[in-house]
Amino acid sequence: MSLVGGSECTPEEAGLAEETGRRVAQAGFALVCGGRGGVMEAACRGAWQVGGVTIGILPGASGGEGNGYLTIELPTGLGEARNVLVVRAGEAVIAIGGGLGTLAEIAHALRLGKRVVALASWQATSPDGASLPVLRVATPAEAVAAALARPSMGSGKDGAG
Repeated sequence: MSLVGGSECTPEEAGLAEETGRRVAQAGFALVCGGRGGVMEAACRGAWQVGGVTIGILPGASGGEGNGYLTIELPTGLGEARNVLVVRAGEAVIAIGGGLGTLAEIAHALRLGKRVVALASWQATSPDGASLPVLRVATPAEAVAAALARPSMGSGKDGAG
């Protein structure tokens, strides 16, 4: 399960991220993120506290730049381009808070056909005002449940990812 969000975050966003990370791990999934601070570190801390696996896809070319709660560091040397790898790695993407980097990750996920769940994060509409398929939720429990849900038959969505 991929989780995206800001490298800096509010205490509220950190709390949401930590609980989301914990729930992802308790559901039996590894947590994949950008591996740095803010929302990413809080989510990794939550997963780590319950024995979960955390994978940081890092922007730099060498290890050691990730947060202290990573099980696996994957240095890429790709800078922000590594964001595509973060969203590609998960079956679904949960976005918490975040700035323009998070918005770009949401866009990449949508283009890749991934399920995107927003928890205190961006809303997405097309230029014509139509809503894009970003599921907005209010709690970490809802975020993980929505990320794990399979689309209903005949929805037109294939649930790829």
